[in-house]
Amino acid sequence: MDLHDKETHPGEILPVVIIGNGPSGICLSYLLSGYTPYLSPDASHPNPLLHSKLREQPHLSLLEQDLEYLCEGLEGRSSNPVAVLFDSLLLPDSDFGLEHASPLAWRYEPERATPHLVLGKGPPGGAWHAMEGSMLTLSLANWMELPGLKLKDWMREKRRNVRNDRATPAEIASYYQHYVSQMSLGQSFASRTTVTSVTRQPGNQEGSPPCWRVTGLQRREGEELGDGSSVSEEVPFSLLAHSVVLATGTHDIPARLGVEGESLPFVCHSFWELENAISRGELDQSSDPVLVVGAGLTAADAVLAAHHLNTPVYHAFRRSVTDPGLIFNQLPKLLYPEYHKVHQMMTQQQHRPSPAPQDQAGDLLHPSTPPSPTSSPSSSPTSSSSSSSYPGYLSFPRHRVVAFRPDRKCVLESDSGQRTVVQVSMALVLIGAHPNLSFLPENGRPLGVNPDEPISCRRNPIEVDPFTCGVVSADGPGMYAMGPLVGENFVRFLKGGALAIACDLAKRQREEREGGGDLMMDRWADRKVTRHTETEVCVLDL
Repeated sequence: MDLHDKETHPGEILPVVIIGNGPSGICLSYLLSGYTPYLSPDASHPNPLLHSKLREQPHLSLLEQDLEYLCEGLEGRSSNPVAVLFDSLLLPDSDFGLEHASPLAWRYEPERATPHLVLGKGPPGGAWHAMEGSMLTLSLANWMELPGLKLKDWMREKRRNVRNDRATPAEIASYYQHYVSQMSLGQSFASRTTVTSVTRQPGNQEGSPPCWRVTGLQRREGEELGDGSSVSEEVPFSLLAHSVVLATGTHDIPARLGVEGESLPFVCHSFWELENAISRGELDQSSDPVLVVGAGLTAADAVLAAHHLNTPVYHAFRRSVTDPGLIFNQLPKLLYPEYHKVHQMMTQQQHRPSPAPQDQAGDLLHPSTPPSPTSSPSSSPTSSSSSSSYPGYLSFPRHRVVAFRPDRKCVLESDSGQRTVVQVSMALVLIGAHPNLSFLPENGRPLGVNPDEPISCRRNPIEVDPFTCGVVSADGPGMYAMGPLVGENFVRFLKGGALAIACDLAKRQREEREGGGDLMMDRWADRKVTRHTETEVCVLDL
């Protein structure tokens, strides 16, 4: 969809603009397009309390029910109550490996549809199109699917079985793109767009109500040249919307360590840079070790990729290998054998520093010494017995990077303060990413749980109402956030954000039809007063 002519109707205000076309935005678009969940007449839910509540008003759709009431007493792997509710309805008891049929029946009711626009930088699917295509996803295949289209059924039509009940990112990206087409959502999607500003627009004397202005650029292909190529151009657009939804995800800007030498050319911040080095033939078993910094799944993928080439690997991370917060300690071994292998490597082949003399800064691991448990003078019996299990790998638990040097040496420091210098061919800093919210004032910081810190999925998500996903500190009513921006990393649970927003929008529409006045503004003001009061209480408690 081209947006260049949207400003030709200055008075037109769209009901909803969604910024981000990943699974969050796609799922919300599905709910806003008239697809409505009801309790199936013959269905049952394994949770008797929830089943009893759903039976109280079976004639009402889920979008018309009291989500807070339905959420009471439910427990799950998400901290968001609506995410737990919707997951329980879509995939009952899936945490126990069971495949109960969903008690929901989906009806297409176009009269319920809310006009909306979904903006995305690339094709529908968001960041999934940029992920490495051969690795398996962390989540089970059915946890990645969206309502109304079974992922396994779609993959069977492609004549491919899901390996180990998991799929690759490339398959998931293709599924999401097909989903938009299959559900006839495409008319609401505008790709190749970059949002540059979201601001609150005051009302005017002509009676136009306050709303949100969304401005940006859309890349369009220009005229075709004589050689068959074409020149693309960026065309500005400006939209007005009663509601705006932040659904951009958090994969835009790689996180940095903030240490000396991090901008040196051998220090990289994405998995793709490792892939490029491999494709150029720069890494093999005779290379100096690759230093991987981080203990998440992307860091584990990098370890596996380098290990597959027999390239030596140093692996540094801040946590202990037994830390329950480490993702590897939360994954079932049978479902994730490749990540269990990395965790074994991290555990069994650790660097064992020896006490350094007073005049020595620390250990120096020379490039001629392949990383192994015997690289340090004092290797434990565990590491010694496993020295041949994973040759060429050495982990540095509870270490941080102090500096990168131009001669490709990296200074690592343990939590006890002892330093080790390692010689490397390249360093990969894979410690997560931050969202690009440059279109918001102060990059969205005032919207976070801690307004003094950058927005971060894990450390400082956008603060929202748990039952509506309304942004608590927005400049006005009608701003929502969902997905990783509010701390939901898994597709399985971000669908709950779509339900919460769709329910709140439907409630607002009912109130407007019943002549309830500007209740949206009243509710937003109440939230602002509540938060201000809570802040004052916290200050007084200090």
